[in-house]
Amino acid sequence: MPRPIPLDKIRNIGIMAHIDAGKTTCSERILFYSGKSYKIGEVHEGAATMDYMEQEQERGITITSAATAVEWNGYQISLIDTPGHVDFTAEVERSLRVLDGAVALFCAVGGVQPQSEQVWRQSEKYEVPKLCMVNKMDRVGANFFTVVDEIRETLNGNPVPMVCPIGAGEDFVGVVDLLTMKALSFDEESHGLKVIESEIPAELLEKCEEMRAEMVEKAAEQDEALMEKYFEDGDLSVENIQRGIRKGAITRTIVPTYCGTAFKNKGIQPLLDAIIAYMPSPLDIGDVASSDDPEMIREPKDDAPFSALAFKILTDKHMGKIVFIRIYSGTVHAGDTIFNSSMEQKGRIGRLFRMHANRQEALEVAHAGDIVAVVGVPKTRTGDTLCCQENPIILEAIEFPAPVISIAIRPASRSDNEKLGVALHALAQEDPTFTVNYDPETSETVISGMGELHLEIIVDRLKREFAVVAEVGRPEVAYRETLRHAVDGSYKHSKQSGGRGQFANVSFKLEPQEPGEGFAFVNEIKGGVIPSEYIPAVEKGIIKAMAAGPCGGYPVVDVKVTVYDGSYHEVDSSEFAFIEAGRQCFKKLFLQANPQILEPVMAVEVAVPEDYMGAATGSICQRRGRVEGMDDKYGTKLVRGFVPLGEMFGYSNSIRTMTQGRGSFSMVFEHYEGVPFELAETIMEKRRAEGKVR
Repeated sequence: MPRPIPLDKIRNIGIMAHIDAGKTTCSERILFYSGKSYKIGEVHEGAATMDYMEQEQERGITITSAATAVEWNGYQISLIDTPGHVDFTAEVERSLRVLDGAVALFCAVGGVQPQSEQVWRQSEKYEVPKLCMVNKMDRVGANFFTVVDEIRETLNGNPVPMVCPIGAGEDFVGVVDLLTMKALSFDEESHGLKVIESEIPAELLEKCEEMRAEMVEKAAEQDEALMEKYFEDGDLSVENIQRGIRKGAITRTIVPTYCGTAFKNKGIQPLLDAIIAYMPSPLDIGDVASSDDPEMIREPKDDAPFSALAFKILTDKHMGKIVFIRIYSGTVHAGDTIFNSSMEQKGRIGRLFRMHANRQEALEVAHAGDIVAVVGVPKTRTGDTLCCQENPIILEAIEFPAPVISIAIRPASRSDNEKLGVALHALAQEDPTFTVNYDPETSETVISGMGELHLEIIVDRLKREFAVVAEVGRPEVAYRETLRHAVDGSYKHSKQSGGRGQFANVSFKLEPQEPGEGFAFVNEIKGGVIPSEYIPAVEKGIIKAMAAGPCGGYPVVDVKVTVYDGSYHEVDSSEFAFIEAGRQCFKKLFLQANPQILEPVMAVEVAVPEDYMGAATGSICQRRGRVEGMDDKYGTKLVRGFVPLGEMFGYSNSIRTMTQGRGSFSMVFEHYEGVPFELAETIMEKRRAEGKVR
């Protein structure tokens, strides 16, 4: 079956931003203007199409990324609306991994906020081309040009304004399109469906001419032929400007920037035009390579071998496990047998469909470049590669941040025990930043996630979707352990108790690594003093010891282990003996290497009226935090600092009480940092009393 829309007319786009910048409202307008929906769903009324979960509708926030596809001027735009809250950062991470472009949304008053920086960094990690949209131009204090400066200074972006706002706040009426030099206003009676062109207001003409000259210069800089033409003629045609801007946007040297107000239905159509004009198609992104072998590639063609990445999993009570996939090459039909190369398992596509938030549109076939959902591959996990068995490939998986907060959970009644296990397993499959562990020592089930809200939503979903009422304990911080000094030594594991004994002797050096570098294992054994078949056993023992560190039973991070000597016995040595020797040697040396407990530290931004600035600063210091800076933004004082996560529990209530409900805060995980000695002692004593240190 031929593809309905050519590959060069497909755009796979996400909308990303800080919480409350207007992502879902913007998505709803895109659905409305493209004819995908005939009624505008409002977030504040709990009626947004893309916020379909009950929790999203009640709280007015996006929790899970929702996918849809719309058509605009003969192009297909696959759109993913992502959450802005830091607790749901996995949804942004997985979406950016499979998208070809993104719209970075900013509030015209708030500008670049902490989570804006986080999602921008995530998009840079995956080298995703971007457009910027400065939203909420109708709000008091809105300033397009200030936000453009912040994008340049704070995010190191290179924003190129493509429009000039006409007015701001209550006086915002539309934009000037700098390409055509026409003023665009949006008919209110038709909810902005009708775009009215007119001449540029006289008072803005000079400013718009300056802005256009800058835009033309930036376009010319992207291409030598355009630069020559620009020097010859002093200007470029609209087509050439678009060519230069498109090239710069796709190579990420510039970021075309727009403005409007989604809520008041102004400025969305120019944004849709820009997505088509400047964002890449799958052809522009080009081939994808195997994570194992860079020489093995898949071209974005329908006749290439099938390859796709599973980036999201949903559990549906009627259909079971729904797997969202991005197809990079080839085609797939409903009924096809496919191969999960990450798990080395076959599966059969039972159903194939395009998602529209929580509704499905059945498909017979999906092509390269499509983002679709499949049913019939129950063993698939987030980040797995699906392909054809004759031409297997493993694509780069998706990296997710480790959980930073844990709580103990138990069912309210014994009869719910089994149901709780099944429900938690289903939720952990959906969300890679949510983990479940059973502690046999305390007989507790411990769930871990990215923040208080994350775990609160999980517990709420257990009750609503799985009919399991659960009781939860106090939140616990996900601490880590590391060492500060290098140390070396040896350990001999020797047991003789009749029959065959156990013998293994290892010597190795422990060294601290730079934060974030993780674990490194180096084999420097010479002359076969430890046979090569036992070296993996030594590493296995070390990894086992690192899973629950000797200080507080927390995972050990950022350590380099170099095995340089040892000995073995022809008869009594075994894999088990070397695992045990590696484990015990690591524990012994780790305690000699000046170990320390690390805690997650959050970058916190508190926004308060001026009268409460002293209280906000004090509240950070009282929580073992340090204030990094203070800014004044449109009459609101912003206090920025770093605070340990363990001190931030319940802070939302504190800040509201302190400021009579007028203050707010946001926080983003920043890094791990050493815990003060007295606190570390308290933590270790508590863990020993709980039996968590073995």
